[in-house]
Amino acid sequence: MANLEILVSELPTLIQSLKLTIGDSNEIMEQIILINNAQEQLRNIQKLIAQELKFENINNSAIATLPRINIAASFFIPSIELVHPAIAEKFGNSETKISLTDLQSKIDSWIEWGYFLQAIAADILSDIQLVNQINSDINHLSLTANFQVIAKSLNINLNLDNFNLLEHQIQKISNYQNELLQLQQKLNYIFNTIKNSHSLLNILLGVSAFYGKSGFALEWLDDDHELIISSDGKFQELTDILNDCDFFHEQIAALIIQGDTLREQAEQALKKIEQEISKESIISQQVKRVPKFSTHKIVRLGLIVASSLLILGFGGWKIKEQSPQLQQIILSLTREPSAFVADDGGAIARFKSAQKLGMEAASLVQNPPHPLKLWQQAQNKWYQAIKLLDSIPNETSVYDQAKKKLAYYQINYNAINQRVLIEKKALVNLESAKKLAIEADLFGQNSPHSLLSRQQAKDKWEQAINLLEAIPESTFVCIQAKETLPIYKTNYAAISKIIQN
Repeated sequence: MANLEILVSELPTLIQSLKLTIGDSNEIMEQIILINNAQEQLRNIQKLIAQELKFENINNSAIATLPRINIAASFFIPSIELVHPAIAEKFGNSETKISLTDLQSKIDSWIEWGYFLQAIAADILSDIQLVNQINSDINHLSLTANFQVIAKSLNINLNLDNFNLLEHQIQKISNYQNELLQLQQKLNYIFNTIKNSHSLLNILLGVSAFYGKSGFALEWLDDDHELIISSDGKFQELTDILNDCDFFHEQIAALIIQGDTLREQAEQALKKIEQEISKESIISQQVKRVPKFSTHKIVRLGLIVASSLLILGFGGWKIKEQSPQLQQIILSLTREPSAFVADDGGAIARFKSAQKLGMEAASLVQNPPHPLKLWQQAQNKWYQAIKLLDSIPNETSVYDQAKKKLAYYQINYNAINQRVLIEKKALVNLESAKKLAIEADLFGQNSPHSLLSRQQAKDKWEQAINLLEAIPESTFVCIQAKETLPIYKTNYAAISKIIQN
């Protein structure tokens, strides 16, 4: 019995080693050896338990107790004595005694978990492409860290009076926006890989891309067979990672809009400086230039004009001599410059109007949350701006600028569309919850003593509560939902108590 108690006292340290850190292939090999050793020790404990049960007939006694393991309620302290709540089930309930039979069952599950980890490790090591991808991910920042770096970098104070510095800042903003687009693509890859893959190895690729340099470890399977993963002291289920992806999707879209607003402001300031420099240059040239025409020059100018008129007249006569097809070509060539100038002017006007709409749309949605109506106003402005940019012909001088703007504006428009959908759903949830609450009250008032009516009222309150709890924190109506939720919960608890009595 003494030997068994000694071995049982070592269980916390033993179970801690039953995890697989995904990273360098050499480290994975070392971990397989550690897991094997842990399983061997667990099997030794099982043998001792079997002997105790056989020879002392203590099937139902609780003589062996797991060492006390303190559990932190809301944060993780990385020590052998403290266990995060997410994996508390892995260690079992250390607050009470545990029978040898139950301990046997626990050990079985730990050994099975060890086999699972070994199988995963073997599959990883046998897949060269997977190993290379994981090794590549380790050299990059985690998605969270990458986002934080870009967000901090975009906190730029524009120097609106310095031409060279403004140009440099515009280039920096453009680079950060490109990085955000790449991060958004990476985010989509992670989300789709984790959500849609049926192979655990493929899922691990998505998780690897999410955590990057931070690395991650497979810790445990919870009661619902949801994989629990740890990284930098944080424990998450796969569902939590998908929720983080949703959060970062919104944040990246907001940062793209912020960057676009900054760039618009910088470009406007740059243009203003250029105009001022141009005006000063023209004034300076006009002051320096003093027109002096001699009689000889005037006579000479008159001869040049007369010669030009003769040439034009001769050209007009010669056109009549040409074939209709050639006449058409010559006429189109003579008309093209004026037509181009007119079209170019219209394109510039449309480009400026699109810029103005973009600035207005971006300004509208600063410092959210906002009501649905305001998001829709911004949505409409982005839509109009996109239509204007899309209508600019490719032969105009602003076409290249318009094309670049169009790419950013479409991203902003898509992001606003997403926000509009979220706000709409949140508003529908709030209104539906209010309606259900009214119906619940009516059931209670019309048939206060009917068990069926009470049950229907209870169901209505429950549905209303679920709708309010589903409203995201980032929405405008979230505050109203939070204020209403305690009232609904109180009513639900009251009707539940009446039904029970």
